[in-house]
Amino acid sequence: MWHLYIFSFLAGMVGTNGVPHFVKGIIGEKHQTPFGPSSPAVTNFIWGWLNFLVAALLIHLAHPHLHELRSLACVSLGSLLIGLVLSVTWSNRPQVKRAHQ
Repeated sequence: MWHLYIFSFLAGMVGTNGVPHFVKGIIGEKHQTPFGPSSPAVTNFIWGWLNFLVAALLIHLAHPHLHELRSLACVSLGSLLIGLVLSVTWSNRPQVKRAHQ
């Protein structure tokens, strides 16, 4: 049962982390990835897509059909946590603030 909680939680985190990379990639903007602070759009698209792929694999390994609501709760919690961390992290970066002014 522990794998349901861990894999579902991680799937929520990884999947949510993939969203900004995927979006920046498909709109043609540079964004930070593990490969560099200003990675090109194609790199971001691929990184976001790989995050989605890993999240799907983690969901598969969690076997959510056995406990759907528990899995959904863990995915949601992981997504909420990483979303809060990323929003606070990116809102405190001066270059992000300048880009939106």
